[in-house]
Amino acid sequence: MRRWTACGAIALASIGCLLDTPAVAIAQGLAPAFDLQAHRGGRGLMPENTLPAFANALRIGVTTLELDCGITADGVVVIHHDLFLNPNIARGADGVWLAANGPMIHALTFAELSRYDVGRLKPGTQYAAGQPQQTPVDGTRIPRLADLFELVAKSGDKTVRFNIETKLSPMERDGTVDAETFAAKIIAEIRKGGMQKRATIQSFDWRTLAIAQRIAPEIPTVYLSAQQKWLDNIGADNRAGSPWTAGLNYREFGSVPKMVKHAGGAVWSPYFGDASRNLVNEAHALGLKVVVWTVNNEADMRAMLDRGVDGIISDRPDILRRVAGEAGLVLPPAGN
Repeated sequence: MRRWTACGAIALASIGCLLDTPAVAIAQGLAPAFDLQAHRGGRGLMPENTLPAFANALRIGVTTLELDCGITADGVVVIHHDLFLNPNIARGADGVWLAANGPMIHALTFAELSRYDVGRLKPGTQYAAGQPQQTPVDGTRIPRLADLFELVAKSGDKTVRFNIETKLSPMERDGTVDAETFAAKIIAEIRKGGMQKRATIQSFDWRTLAIAQRIAPEIPTVYLSAQQKWLDNIGADNRAGSPWTAGLNYREFGSVPKMVKHAGGAVWSPYFGDASRNLVNEAHALGLKVVVWTVNNEADMRAMLDRGVDGIISDRPDILRRVAGEAGLVLPPAGN
């Protein structure tokens, strides 16, 4: 595996060797050379998308906090992955696990949503088996995006970034507010928190990205993609195109990086199994950064680094930090 000097790695990330040290890049609000992202705050270690998880990620030392957002019935931007309350992680006010998918996030007010405990994985489930080292934090509630911004501000961390995913689907249009409102709500919260220079907006539903580029050109967009049997938002074999890609048809471009470039994205974020060396090189040649998801195995992490990706999203930011350090990459500072 190649090892990059700090200057060389910075050049790879298009920051350039004009910056003498990573500290200079950090001080100027630029991302370090390698983007080490904690997926849902690092759900392999702490309850996903919660303040304890994000605080733990800050202590580990990550470049970016990756998170998902929804909109409540009273218009509050909250941090939550699914369109509904997930029975694998949610307990009611009575402490009893939900027996099935709970209410839609959009159907509940923030006060109603706050009655649910999301601080532990439901024992005996496949979901829990996937994160065997997660530490439970009973009593944890679904936070607002504003709560995360406040947590980071109080921590004194002035460099960590936020990769904010809009959780909506063109296949379930009644499950959330419309795409225009969704994007506007997220952007308003980012601006209110003063985090425009530290945030990116990402989505599988490219409609919100097109809207974000129009109303908030100062915030870079990240185009998520997957071309797997279990998830495919590209529809390469569909002559009519995919409802997820905001009118762009794969057949007209021949590759996802070309679609992202045409759409105006700054970052292509594919499932790591789709990120071949040739496609990574093609994306870089188009001026795109490549950040792959969700990579938890050390061998896969090393393979992605060897292909020259600009960042990795992982449930285990602690392992990723060690692997990236062993590869000679510039790392963000660790917290207390």
